[in-house]
Amino acid sequence: MEANQPPRSGASMNVQVLVATAARLVLNTALRMPYPYLPVFSRGLGVPVPRLIELLSIRSALAVGAPLLAQLPDRFGRRRMMYLALAVFSGAMAFIALWPGLIALAVGSVLGLAAKILFDTSVQSYIGERVPYAHRGRVMAFLELSWSGAFFFGLPVVGWLLVNAASPADAWRAPFGPLAVLGLLAAAVLWLVMPHDPPRAHASARTAGPGWAQVLRNPRVLGGLAVGVLISGANENLSVVFGTWLEGSFALALTAIGLATAVIGVAELLGEGGVMVLSDRLGKRRAGIWGLVASIGAYAVLPALGRTLPGALSGLFLVYLSFEFTLVTLIPLMSETMPDARAHVMSAFMASHAVGRMLGALVGGRLLAAGISSTGLVSAALNVVALGILLAWVREDSDPRELVPIDFPRK
Repeated sequence: MEANQPPRSGASMNVQVLVATAARLVLNTALRMPYPYLPVFSRGLGVPVPRLIELLSIRSALAVGAPLLAQLPDRFGRRRMMYLALAVFSGAMAFIALWPGLIALAVGSVLGLAAKILFDTSVQSYIGERVPYAHRGRVMAFLELSWSGAFFFGLPVVGWLLVNAASPADAWRAPFGPLAVLGLLAAAVLWLVMPHDPPRAHASARTAGPGWAQVLRNPRVLGGLAVGVLISGANENLSVVFGTWLEGSFALALTAIGLATAVIGVAELLGEGGVMVLSDRLGKRRAGIWGLVASIGAYAVLPALGRTLPGALSGLFLVYLSFEFTLVTLIPLMSETMPDARAHVMSAFMASHAVGRMLGALVGGRLLAAGISSTGLVSAALNVVALGILLAWVREDSDPRELVPIDFPRK
């Protein structure tokens, strides 16, 4: 670009959010892919399911390093880090596809998770700076459609790739090549729609701002982080076993489990849609309270519903609907607990989910033999504790001056 030419402004915010959501769909599909298909990965790699669950817990544990990656967008720019994250993701997927094996899966999974953390932190900060808090729930809920989309669209496609692989032994590696290509395509499209103006001078770059010591002494932040650990742990406790549970209890074929993931995707889609409709109107904290109440009930009734296949699918639907509604409501709530330290708070919140997933995976693996009753009751208990913390320590401030018009992304 010549010096006398103005920077390209890029597409509208609607288009930018839409493309970022599609890019996150690819990232989330890779992240969520092992859970319903653990038996396939187990057979292809010759590794027992409990060992693969331990691998997933280790991967989640490494996400505790999210605060370290969160400093990169402030220093080098949100958009640049989005492009870098997608490039790293594609490289990780290609590595697994070309050199298959347990070690390659472990290394590629860690790199893929790092790419997702960097992308999520960058895009959440990018949106947080451009969307007023009073409307942020709707926009961030739209972005989170990529999470349900992974189950609703991505994982059934993964199931098709697994079924149509050249041989059963190589089936587990079939999705990684297409994911690598899609990651590069997403980076290219994102580069086309994002503005090419110089990176903004973020608050953390202009001043020292609140340090980690101040952030972690804030009771609202600590309360939100504790809630994140508990609800993510409760959900992971179920996520690592539901595929094995469905296959073992109801003798579901691989394609049928893929369809079951679509049921969960619909539930999460409705949960995110509920946030888009309700969270800004009710208030993020109040919506989060109702979401936790619903989650407690859903986990508690899952063992009773799980005696039949329709009941099991209905129970999973209720669990993931209420969990997704709660989680997506908490994201914009946490983004405003300390506005002058937003990157710190959001990366810490992401790390709290990593801690929860790590602990939940470890607990879930040990409860696998005890049956779905233990899984449901433990997850319900964790959500009861989370509700108490949210009521006691997490508060929401509102500012009517932020009620300004904004151009929202639409489906």
